[in-house]
Amino acid sequence: MPTVTGLQLFAVDLPFKTAFKHAADARTTSESLFLRARLDTGVEGWGESLPRAYVSGESRQEAFAQLRDSILPGLLGRSFQSLPEVTSFLEKCDGKAPSEWVRPDVPQTAAWGSVDLALLDAFGREFGEPVSLPGQPPAASALERYRYSGVVSAGRGWSYAVSLLKMRAFGFPHVKLKLEHDGAVRAARTARRLLGRRIDLRVDANMAWEVEQALAVIGELRTVGIRSFEQPIASGDLAGLARLVRESSAGIVVDEGLTDRDSLQTLIGHRACTGANVRVSKCGGLVGAYARCLQALDAGLMLQVGCQVGESSLLSAAHVTLLSALAPLRPGVRYAEGCFGRHLLREDPVSPLVQFGYGGRPPPRPAGPGLGVKVDQAMLERWAVDQAQIVWER
Repeated sequence: MPTVTGLQLFAVDLPFKTAFKHAADARTTSESLFLRARLDTGVEGWGESLPRAYVSGESRQEAFAQLRDSILPGLLGRSFQSLPEVTSFLEKCDGKAPSEWVRPDVPQTAAWGSVDLALLDAFGREFGEPVSLPGQPPAASALERYRYSGVVSAGRGWSYAVSLLKMRAFGFPHVKLKLEHDGAVRAARTARRLLGRRIDLRVDANMAWEVEQALAVIGELRTVGIRSFEQPIASGDLAGLARLVRESSAGIVVDEGLTDRDSLQTLIGHRACTGANVRVSKCGGLVGAYARCLQALDAGLMLQVGCQVGESSLLSAAHVTLLSALAPLRPGVRYAEGCFGRHLLREDPVSPLVQFGYGGRPPPRPAGPGLGVKVDQAMLERWAVDQAQIVWER
């Protein structure tokens, strides 16, 4: 049986064309992890994740160390006789490493996400099959029902206005505003004035507000036609989130802190949200993210499939695979965010380029086995800030 015999981990800072800012952070590079998995047959596959401490509880340094010291050594020597067997293994993991490798209570879903994608890609290539999700064969044509959202970084003044006008000129049907602690109402009114009434406008506060402030701001923002509010307060304030759901009559979408089955079930149990933002990179990879999407839909939540800022076309290929699997479901995905490619990155080390087109039209799902994309390792190494290699010694 094909066996994992080599793993190489890269911490990479892919530069952005422009800085991206919101209430929880500001960044000019991707701060990514890339993982190359090599099989004893010579076939290779790649995974990617973007750990964020304020999202999943893992800094990149912590995720790198956890992969190097605990997860990847356990992966060496692992054999699978088919791609469905790989998927079955990942389903049992449910977005986390086996408990004998890492304690389940340790933050790890971003780290595991890179493993999930690398295994699917490597064994998909080995068996000559495109990656698909349980019960849902890949359906490229299903992507046509989606339109990607534009996302506007927090800001003010002329540069903020220019960003909004670019969104309008590009024909996005949906736009999400990143808001800061102060000036939210002014920023939203400017956006509505420049974008017009036809665009579906929503906001993401990235935990910027306290409960009372959030209630007041939500009330004002609803007067300009905004109905969906993503992570308005701290992710751990379940009582506060439940109060927003009860008293605001607005859509309260959770993101930071939603990583695994238990965290989502806790939010559902406390009636602390009406919608969920699921991302491949924070929810344990493609298989884990698919499970979280189904969990959210089963609970009657509005579903948004999002991304981490700075994803390459490798994660974008996983993103369109996830959307293809969810397309037949009713209700399904309300909003899709991702596939930015070189709209944001100065260089994307993955080909073909997987990025949205005019009007947020989705890119085609890459053809071929695995995730269908190739990684330029030389480009990764040019932007790498750390590397680790683990080889199976039989």
